Amino acid sequence: METLWAFVPLFTTCVAIHMNAAESHSAFTCEPITLRMCQDLPYNTTFMPNLLNHYDQQTAALAMEPFHPMVNLECSPELRPFLCALYGPVCTEYGRLTLPCRHLCQHAKRDCYKLMDMFGVSWPDEMDCNRFPDCNEPYPRPVDLQPSADGTEDSPLEVQRDYGFWCPRELKIEPELSYSFLGVRDCSPPCPNMYFRREELRFARYFIGVVSIVCLSATLFTFLTFLIDVTRFRYPERPIIFYAVCYMMVSLVFFLGFLLEDRVACNAASPGQYRASTVTQGSHNKACTLLFMGLYFFTMAGSVWWVILTITWFLAAVPKWGSEAIEKKALVFHASAWGVPGALTVTLMAMNKIEGDNVSGVCFVGLYDVMALRWFVLAPLCLDVLVGVALLLAGIVALNRVRMEIPLDKENQDKLVKFMIRIGVFSVLYLVPLLVVIGCYVYEQNYRSVWETTWVQERCRDYHIPCPYQVEQTSRPELVVFLMKYLMTLVVGIPSVFWVGSKKTCFEWASFFRGQRHKDGGVNESRQVLQEPDFAQSLLRDPNTPIIRKSRGTSTQGTSTHASSTHLAMLDDLASRAGSIHSKMSSYHGSLHRSRDGRYTPSSCRAVEERLPYGSTSLLPPLDQSRHGSSQRLDNQSRHSSTRDLSNAQTTHITHGTSMNRVIEEDGASA
Repeated sequence: METLWAFVPLFTTCVAIHMNAAESHSAFTCEPITLRMCQDLPYNTTFMPNLLNHYDQQTAALAMEPFHPMVNLECSPELRPFLCALYGPVCTEYGRLTLPCRHLCQHAKRDCYKLMDMFGVSWPDEMDCNRFPDCNEPYPRPVDLQPSADGTEDSPLEVQRDYGFWCPRELKIEPELSYSFLGVRDCSPPCPNMYFRREELRFARYFIGVVSIVCLSATLFTFLTFLIDVTRFRYPERPIIFYAVCYMMVSLVFFLGFLLEDRVACNAASPGQYRASTVTQGSHNKACTLLFMGLYFFTMAGSVWWVILTITWFLAAVPKWGSEAIEKKALVFHASAWGVPGALTVTLMAMNKIEGDNVSGVCFVGLYDVMALRWFVLAPLCLDVLVGVALLLAGIVALNRVRMEIPLDKENQDKLVKFMIRIGVFSVLYLVPLLVVIGCYVYEQNYRSVWETTWVQERCRDYHIPCPYQVEQTSRPELVVFLMKYLMTLVVGIPSVFWVGSKKTCFEWASFFRGQRHKDGGVNESRQVLQEPDFAQSLLRDPNTPIIRKSRGTSTQGTSTHASSTHLAMLDDLASRAGSIHSKMSSYHGSLHRSRDGRYTPSSCRAVEERLPYGSTSLLPPLDQSRHGSSQRLDNQSRHSSTRDLSNAQTTHITHGTSMNRVIEEDGASA
């Protein structure tokens, strides 16, 4: 027994089934022997492939042609049974075969060796006698001819082998389409899904459709909020908008898949050609290719934009880059965010790795090809997570160091803490769904082979293909895992609403629906913390230098008061009005001229009269109209002069640091 099992690996290596041969023979059934040399034997049925890996009897007959002279000359009575045991073995059970004895091989080779040498026929290496079990029994044995020959333990000469996966005739595809399924070419997975029932697929499809609508609404709201006021979201938070646009397109593709059902992801059945509905593969289906391009490209681009978002936060928090400095790198950001996913998409199309998803109705990659899933989905997502988390943690640590070490006023402290909380919550809302998606992909690629083996074992007799040999583990995928994967893929785009959701957004939408375009020059709180306040500049200050506080308004008690730019504009307008009124009154009294009779007349009218050319008629308005016109002109001049004076006065108190503005409180210093 030990000797037999020692030779089984050698023999199975010799007769291993090649994938190219497997694609031509799809039905594992007992078939009548048509080999001319093997007629009139104790058995009349055989199976293919044979022990020499010939996938049909025609190929086996061609391989037996060199031995016909030796069989006709009857050089040995053992030669014909031995050759038929290899080229046309007796058909017993699925995945079961009987090996000829070594004694039979040695007798045939010894008796016919000289005659073979005369005809120039060599003994093939795959027919080496040492590969067969050491026994001395005829072929076939009586137990092989019994209909139910079970007894692997009782008959040690009967061994089983794993034929691998044989593509059923119903799943065959034209060779020019370059399909592949379970390592077999010109074969495609069945539609509907090979793992789930129709009821489960219907529930999953409606579930994905509802979630895609929710995500599409959320991301579309974010994008439209940006379009209402494009100047509101500047760097470092501008990538959130592009990130939302990417997942808006992802949710749109899933919604289209919900509407299309199986019309794109599956090939139609051909009952006349005995072909069932199969999964679409490759780029020959234009609609499937477009869905794949949109889904894969924007999925990868969304993850890259999140990495770019962490980069901009890092540049604003650690090296203290301002919005303008970060915006100068926008071309690099866009080239990376759109170029890398584009290159990956084109590569997958060139490799013909597009596969239809008959659960969601879209087309993606890695649904049946584990290697494509591993290198084109898992690897980019894991890399983006690692880089993004590292930069995010570095930025948060820098902001926390500022909060702990630099003494800021209470308002800046609150803004900084609030901004750090927003970053943390937004990052958690993005990372948790993304990590769940990665976990689902890892779970799927680890158990994919077990699911496929279980499916083959359950359907092998329905498809008339060899059943798996020595199955150690069987398992079916849980629908919850797939639903979780689709849910988290779409939920990843929803956190963008968290960032734009604020009272200011509500006011902007209200103004938009009222037909008013309210242009607010106020600075967003995140940019106030990262760019405007003086805590960032204080990182580089001398320890002995007193802290210069920032004031956004008019300091009256030696402390800084902060106001929005709208409030500042209102104060400037009031000051300008007061100054213009005072200037108008002074200018008007100064412009009056006392005449000889003691009456005051406007000097401007007199000057005009004096400058009239000779002979022209003086067309002057009445005194009241002239006084009113002069006051109007003086009012306009005073307004312009007062505004210019106030602006000049303000600019004398403003100094610029690294990407932030400082207003030195001179009231406290003078006091």
